Formats: sequence, C-alpha cells, structure tokens
Amino acid sequence: MVRVYLFIRPISCFSTLFKFEEMQEIVKNFTVVHVDAPGQEDGAAIYPAGYQYATMDQISDMLPTVLQYFNFRTIIGVGVGAGAYILSKFTLSNPEAVEGLVLINVDTNSRGWMDWAAQKLSNLTSSLTDQILSHLFSQEEMSANTELIQTHRERVSKAPNLINIELFWKSYQGRRDLDIERNNTFKCPVMLVVGDQAPYEEAAVSLYIISSRFISLHMADAGGMPQLTQPSKLTEAFKYFIQGMGYMASSCMTRLSRSRTTSLSSSYSMEGSRSRSRTLSQGSQGGQLPPSPSHTMEVSC
Repeated sequence: MVRVYLFIRPISCFSTLFKFEEMQEIVKNFTVVHVDAPGQEDGAAIYPAGYQYATMDQISDMLPTVLQYFNFRTIIGVGVGAGAYILSKFTLSNPEAVEGLVLINVDTNSRGWMDWAAQKLSNLTSSLTDQILSHLFSQEEMSANTELIQTHRERVSKAPNLINIELFWKSYQGRRDLDIERNNTFKCPVMLVVGDQAPYEEAAVSLYIISSRFISLHMADAGGMPQLTQPSKLTEAFKYFIQGMGYMASSCMTRLSRSRTTSLSSSYSMEGSRSRSRTLSQGSQGGQLPPSPSHTMEVSC
C-alpha cells in the first residue's frame, strides 16, 4: 500500500507530521513513498523561459507509472492543497488503485471569475512568495507573522528552483473543476482535514456533504497547515481512519477509547457514530482483517 506526497515548495510540508513520535507506529507498518512534482525536487534543473509546464491532469496521469515502477497494486493517498487535488483526480480515474484518501485543505473546484480577477490583481501587487503563503496559511496567521510564516517565507523566497515553483503554482491556478458530486465521487473512504480559517475551509466543507464515505475533520487552532501545527491530533485521527479500513487493529487509541464519542478532542471532530460504525464493521467483516500492507505512498503540495 502507498501514500503519496507532491510538494510545491522546497521544504516538506509533512516532515513535522511524519517525524512525530506517535506517527512512527504507523510509518513502520507501511512503505512510504514521496513523489515530487516535475522540477520541484532538490537540485532540480531550472526550466528555460517559455517552458510548457505539465497541467494538474498531466501530473495526475504520471502516478500510475510510479505505482507500476514500484509494483504497488493499491495505495492510501495523503495530500495537501495541490497534492490533494492531484490525488483526487488520480482516484477518480483509477478507483481500483486507491484504498483510502486523506485530503488536507483540498479544493477540487476550478477558479471562478472572482477568483481569477483576484489572482490577476495579486499577480500585480504581490510577490510569488506572498501568493504561495496566502494559499498555505490563514489571514490571521499571515497578520500575526508567526515564526512558521517567517520560516516559510524565507525558504520559498530563497529557493534555487523558484522559477520551477512558479510554473507549478500557475499550473495549479489553472486547474479544472473535477465535478465531484453524488453520482461522480470517490469509491473509497476519504478523510477531509481542514484547519479553522484555512484558505480552503469552505471548499472542504462543501465537498464533505456530497458523500457518506467522507469523514470531516475540522481542526481548531490549526490554521492553514494542521499537519505542522497540530501533528498529535492529526496523527490520532489518521490512526483512527486506517483502523476503520481494517489496518493496525491492535494500535492503542487512548483518547478515543476513553471518550467513545465522535469527538477526537474538544478542538476537532469527525463525522459521527453512524459512519464510524459503518467503516469499522466493513473492516472487520467476518472476523477477518486485511493483512497489514507492505507498501505506502504519499502526495502533498
């Protein structure tokens, strides 16, 4: 099984989460594969002027080759922002290859006219670094100019492949609407994660109401990048999610076992007992649990 990360910037937006102590229990049960978008890897050659960068659809179409190369049959996908969009597109086109999705701050819609006009104005008045930071973080975080913001600002602005990052950014801004609806949705369980006041909070909430397969995790005090600001809560939610799929049945779920409610903590909540019972019963049907997966892939942006 595989989780996939795709990065739009020169630092890993998952490093804090996957180095988190409690996350090691999950990592040791999976093969974790990281996938960089074209030109986003460390030491990447700078694309020449006029280079035609791949569209989001084209990047999504590259993922089957990755699975084939590693001989992976199925994956659990984890994506943020543009990476979540790419994984969504891949899953719609290859439902048999995806067992589950964790989508953080996802927006599967194309930009409307208002968004397009705002982006045009932003291109004239804001630097590329500021545009990317506004995509990643809430306005409250930007105004507070926290240490996390300052660190990202410096690393993005000084990235040696900034030209490549800009091409990827423009490709994401030109994404098309995936038209996800009740008759055209994911066949696998999906956990939608969004921080309070995150730039794409509304988009994630509107996606949640489409299908009963979706679990919503709205994280308070998390801002635009919950995987960095709330790794403990997200780790526990992720464990619970994959346990619902039938994996890691013996993993200790301390807070969840105590509360026995749909709330993972006072700061965030999941869909409800009906969905939880459904996923757990599916995973343990007939008393048989699927074997622990030997492969894992990750996609983030």
